[in-house]
Amino acid sequence: MKKYFNLKTAVMVSAMLVGSVAQSATMTKADYNAGKALITADYKAGKVACASMADNTRDICIEEAKGKEKIGLAELKYGYTGKPADQNKVLEVRAQSYYAIAKEKCDDKAGNVKDVCVKEAKSIEIKALVDARMGKQISETRVDGAQEKLDADYTVATEKCDAMSGDAKSSCVAAAKARFNKS
Repeated sequence: MKKYFNLKTAVMVSAMLVGSVAQSATMTKADYNAGKALITADYKAGKVACASMADNTRDICIEEAKGKEKIGLAELKYGYTGKPADQNKVLEVRAQSYYAIAKEKCDDKAGNVKDVCVKEAKSIEIKALVDARMGKQISETRVDGAQEKLDADYTVATEKCDAMSGDAKSSCVAAAKARFNKS
């Protein structure tokens, strides 16, 4: 089957590289603002470069400039905050941007070839968005699971205290509460 674009590979590579964007918030607010200004300036320069092009080539160029800006801003925000939610946002923005570019490239085609091209692009976008949402759910599940584990350990610790009496029991319960952050 003939490939209409290499979007699938781009999305997979992007998803793998997202982990290398930033692991924690190590950027200052000034660095963040400077990065934001640079990305915006690059977008404006890219848009100006597209102006000399014609027809769909110009449209593709503009979509690529928009996509580069959106992805850059999402990566910058993740680099600044280091939050898992922002990491997922990078994946979502990449998928949406690559879809917009691929869809624009499909405009050069006609008939069934164009229909197949658009549906293939949409399919890849949907898969990438689902992968991003699954990553978010896994992250949330880990947080919930960690809390459940702590609660279970606290229950065991307080149960051990029940075998004691008097000051020893009170001291044991207080230690368990302090250890597992219970009030």
